[in-house]
Amino acid sequence: MASYSIGEIEKLTGVKAHVLRYWEEVIPSIAPKKDLGGRRAYSQKNLQQIMRLKYLIQERRFTIEGARSEMIREAQLYFDEDGSLVSQKISTALETITEMRELLTDLYVQLQARKQDGR
Repeated sequence: MASYSIGEIEKLTGVKAHVLRYWEEVIPSIAPKKDLGGRRAYSQKNLQQIMRLKYLIQERRFTIEGARSEMIREAQLYFDEDGSLVSQKISTALETITEMRELLTDLYVQLQARKQDGR
């Protein structure tokens, strides 16, 4: 799994290190894990969250609190009350619908064949 230092994140995102540290205080979900020496080790997920936060603040002109609220709202769109991913549930439902459609199509073909045979 990829791990980035604060300097690498600064270069990748264009967000200064002191701003990253402030964002970590305000939005704990973007806070990276720290190694034994206390150095930040950002994950790919942290990087994506920082890029999203940067977009909301710089492009969409959200305040930091507004961006935080938006990120929370977006996260709730992807997770149900039980913590499961909504996309997984949708995927499972689509698979079930596909299976049911195949069964109904087979049944229809069989009924049509019987109808033609005069049964």
